[in-house]
Amino acid sequence: MIIIKSGQEIEILRQGGKILAGILKEIKYIIKPGATTGDLENLACKLISQAGGRPSFKNYRGKEEAKPFPTSLCTSINNEVVHAPALPSRQLESGDIIGLDIGMEYPYKSGKKGYFTDMAETIAVGKISKQTEKLLKATKESLRLAIENAKPGNTLNDIGGTIQKYIEANGFSVVRDLVGHGVGKEVHEDPPVPNYIIKDENKNILLKPGMVIAIEPMVNIGSSEIKVASDGLTILTKDNSLSAHFEHSLAITKNGNIVLTSV
Repeated sequence: MIIIKSGQEIEILRQGGKILAGILKEIKYIIKPGATTGDLENLACKLISQAGGRPSFKNYRGKEEAKPFPTSLCTSINNEVVHAPALPSRQLESGDIIGLDIGMEYPYKSGKKGYFTDMAETIAVGKISKQTEKLLKATKESLRLAIENAKPGNTLNDIGGTIQKYIEANGFSVVRDLVGHGVGKEVHEDPPVPNYIIKDENKNILLKPGMVIAIEPMVNIGSSEIKVASDGLTILTKDNSLSAHFEHSLAITKNGNIVLTSV
């Protein structure tokens, strides 16, 4: 079921999203060769707590039978698409790329549920190759173009089709087995938001004011196929090629949309 948010709820989400964007910006400042994913995790936990929030991902279970996710941050390096825990800590090297995925429940008060926002960005560590730089730029631009098409009267295919067309024109591939999602009252809500054209028109949802969604293109240099790492959590490219991930949470409004996770 798609949960339509009120104007008041969207305003709370906007406050939380802006704080979350500021937190990610601060975390990015310490990314350099020699930094560790543990450093990033510690800073994320500290900043989220200071802001009056709670990490969305720490101890999160996508399914009841799944093991809880162990960290506040997903820190996906190079051929890791998404969902790589920040602990055990790993050291970053020049030439790496790291996808930081972060979510927060805000405001967080004991016994009272807050609202969730979610965002991600892939960052270069030191000097990277021109092809890797092209991957990052194309993935980020595909998200920007998709956001432009996220407005009332359009459908999920206006989002996914925009991403797929742009990414494939740049010679890369869109991951098919993972998608964006609704967000707000829960970490993940309906509807699924694919980054490609949906063939089933019953799943091609019409966008309406009050919908809050997370658009998150996941793009590989090589094949779109993925696999699960031995930790049972991290998603890898099947051919070990590099992968990039960018994400924003946004609210659909009668005038277009509001990007909730912008500074």
